[in-house]
Amino acid sequence: MSKDVYGKLREFLDKMPGGYPTTESGVEIKILKKLFNPEEAETTMHLTAMPEAVPVIAGRLGLDENKASSRLESIARKGLILRVRMGDDVFYMANSFIVGIFEFSINRIDREFSELLDEYSPYLAKLWENVPTKQLRVIPIGSSLDATQAVSTYDRIRDLVKDKELISVATCVCTKNQGLLEHPCDRPKERCIQFDLAAQYYLENKIARQINMEELMDLLKMGEEKALVISPTNAKDIVNICMCCGCCCEFLGSLKRTSRPADQIKSSFLAQIDPELCVVCGTCAERCQMEAIKETDEYCEVDTARCIGCALCVTTCPEEAISLVDKPEPTPPPENIIEMKMKISEERGIL
Repeated sequence: MSKDVYGKLREFLDKMPGGYPTTESGVEIKILKKLFNPEEAETTMHLTAMPEAVPVIAGRLGLDENKASSRLESIARKGLILRVRMGDDVFYMANSFIVGIFEFSINRIDREFSELLDEYSPYLAKLWENVPTKQLRVIPIGSSLDATQAVSTYDRIRDLVKDKELISVATCVCTKNQGLLEHPCDRPKERCIQFDLAAQYYLENKIARQINMEELMDLLKMGEEKALVISPTNAKDIVNICMCCGCCCEFLGSLKRTSRPADQIKSSFLAQIDPELCVVCGTCAERCQMEAIKETDEYCEVDTARCIGCALCVTTCPEEAISLVDKPEPTPPPENIIEMKMKISEERGIL
């Protein structure tokens, strides 16, 4: 087995849609050594970004099917590769580091891992900043939308989840990660939501619990109360919803550190404040996760370069001075996660 297996794994993961850039310090290799043993690293590199049956992968590995199946399942149980069940058939595929391996490894991360990721995060953020299609998008909380507004189904959370049959919820891995760095978050920890095949994977790996539609609606209501941004898969057919805060989330955190978050996120709306109604109470500024609300002596105003259209400011304004307006020429999301990943890969030149 090659002594440079982790360097090769780094290159392999960098060709996944989420990317895995190199650094001068080599922190990315330290992360891989913490997560993968050499055999797991070598096996992972025999997979592709699409689900494949065990016999196909076994032939590539030069193993009999039983041994290959056992090895693949062991790696999938650790969250390092993705298992997909379709009826009685089982398929395996490689996955991005984020969104993917990081989230699936929630039960394995410790203080050392969190310190390594904290060092590595700026490199990932820089990569994501230069890719037009994002893995997540932002949609407004449901109660912020006027019943008379013509809103696409992909911007209404109830429409996005209404046909989902299997639902699970897990602890937010970003919140756990920041907690290990002694940056605790006072919001509820259980707020990472999965659907269908993604939920099946989480439940089989015992990193989530199953919930019903009523419990999902309660979670979304809690998110609105606690000023959490709704960030689903950047697709019309979603597989997950992140309920994000600016203090913990890798996704929102990387946005917040840029000068123009609005340019870095797919969202269909912007907030606007009526200066005639605003009394400068500051409620909106406290709830904004992007620091997009600026207070003056006479009224608050929205910094449109920072507003991501989450609408957390809209529903709690005591004067009803804030509303959502359509962004000019909003871009519809891809149809599904496969199309989304293909677009990202094409933009990164790795398709």
